[in-house]
Amino acid sequence: MQGPTFAAPRADAILLDFEGERRALAQYEAAGGWAQAKAATGRAFDEIVQELKDSGLRGRGGAGFPTGLKVSFIGKGDRFLVINADESEPGTFKDRELILRNPHALLEGCVILCNAIGAKATYIFIRGEYATEAEVLNAAIEESYAKGYLGKPLSGTSNAVDIYVHRGAGAYICGEETALLSALNGFRGQPTAKPPFPAVSGAWKSPTLLNNVETVATVPYILAMGAQTYQALRTEQTTGTRLMSLSGNVQRPGNYELPVTATYRDLIDGCGGGVAGGRTMKAFIPGGSSAPILMPDMLDTQIAVETTAAAGSMAGSGAVIVIDTRTCMVQFALRVADFYRHESCGKCTPCREGTRWMVELLKRVEAGEATMDEIDLLVELCDRIEGKCLCPLGDACAMPVRSYLKHFRAEFEAHIDAPACPAGPASPFGALYPSLRRTLPVVPA
Repeated sequence: MQGPTFAAPRADAILLDFEGERRALAQYEAAGGWAQAKAATGRAFDEIVQELKDSGLRGRGGAGFPTGLKVSFIGKGDRFLVINADESEPGTFKDRELILRNPHALLEGCVILCNAIGAKATYIFIRGEYATEAEVLNAAIEESYAKGYLGKPLSGTSNAVDIYVHRGAGAYICGEETALLSALNGFRGQPTAKPPFPAVSGAWKSPTLLNNVETVATVPYILAMGAQTYQALRTEQTTGTRLMSLSGNVQRPGNYELPVTATYRDLIDGCGGGVAGGRTMKAFIPGGSSAPILMPDMLDTQIAVETTAAAGSMAGSGAVIVIDTRTCMVQFALRVADFYRHESCGKCTPCREGTRWMVELLKRVEAGEATMDEIDLLVELCDRIEGKCLCPLGDACAMPVRSYLKHFRAEFEAHIDAPACPAGPASPFGALYPSLRRTLPVVPA
């Protein structure tokens, strides 16, 4: 099978060491690590902000907001840097890999940004299930304190930076920035209305810069190569490279770093080796389970934010899930909707009640108990949820289900017309969410 068509990145530019153990401090320093933190101490805030703006770096957590612009919004007062390591979007595991393999890239990025904005502390909010990852981070932080990179001012600055790891309690909703800050502040992890935005009132009601792991870990590499070099690899609105988490019915799942000019075909067929078992692709999800699906004829779409949006979905967190033709899309929709129902914090009515009713309707369709009108009711329910919730969780349930109905409505109707699921027991997601139908008896001829 023909491999990717893009040029491979230089070995010294690759963020992850996939072959060996995690990169300890001595190895990171030998590869040029922490040099940019030292060099950046004498640079003014406006200079670093402009470098990030010129690079075109966009947030890698899902929203894709320009990083330099976000840094420039930080308000006056005692400032904090908060890292969103609450990687809970189904299909996403790139930040986990970065933390396990190369934690010092993240720590160096934290020190650079703290010195730029005058913050004395960083809080890394990591999902509760990442116990090993939290241990790796704490070990890397101890190494950095012992070497003098943390806890005391670097040469050229009077600002001493401390970094703390704060473990979450396994709530998906804490991936939303205001819910994360609520949990960090000691309250229930629920979203709050904006404004005020975190840049004005975040951690402990102080101005807070909040960014994703991959975004911050990229900062030292941008300063090392220069903004112009980084943004030379670009589409119209997106620059640089992205870490893509590839999973599902694919030959070689894993994390792959690709330039934003690469396509989903480069990732799935080139890096991932195509659909597992030589089967046929039915659809793929480009940005985590909350993203609308794309059909196989969209494989030549570039992985950039704006090109994926133009194709009818979103790049999101870079989690690509491959779905083959064995999959029952009704079971798949039920699996996705039930996840978001379970993870809803219950604060706002459209999400709390809408996700529950969506699951109940999908159960009826899957069990063959629904009427055709209830499929239209599902579409109406998506309308009543989408854009009407306090945070994007309700949308994360409605948008993918709407896309399944759009592309595979015939499968939903077949569940009502036929006495059994058309996909049969072989559906790979049937094992995850067992069919609600009773097995039909075998009638002798």
